[in-house]
Amino acid sequence: MTSKRGRVQLRRIEDKTSRQVRFSKRRSGLFKKAFELATLCDAEVALLVFSPAGKLYEYSSSSSIEETYTRYKQFTSVEKDANNKNVNEGIGNIQNNCEDTPNSNILNEISDRCTNMNIDQMDDIELDKLRDILVEASRQTETRKVSLMERAVGMN
Repeated sequence: MTSKRGRVQLRRIEDKTSRQVRFSKRRSGLFKKAFELATLCDAEVALLVFSPAGKLYEYSSSSSIEETYTRYKQFTSVEKDANNKNVNEGIGNIQNNCEDTPNSNILNEISDRCTNMNIDQMDDIELDKLRDILVEASRQTETRKVSLMERAVGMN
């Protein structure tokens, strides 16, 4: 007689050995699903997994993860440009009125909003604008970080 498996509770497994065994089995299943998705649906799939010990496991349905990553960067830069246009319109094109770099402008806008306004007194529209500005600053920070990392790797 077979018993049905119940749902697994999504919480950290405390026992180190059990956690490692579960990681290994789940990782294998995840890579199998990535392969199936790529094969059955002709999708381009790239998968990176870092173990708790820091070991890298990777899968790519194309010839290399780098090609997929390059495609991803091109895709996100197009989306980012569209989002930048919307955010700039939302904050009154502040960046166009300053002589500093675009990153400095957004940081100045965040600083001004935080020092001149009490967040507890902002309405939903003002909070949405502030959130959009923070999201854009985060995107620009991540883009800058990736650029610096790529340059550092290219120098080695």
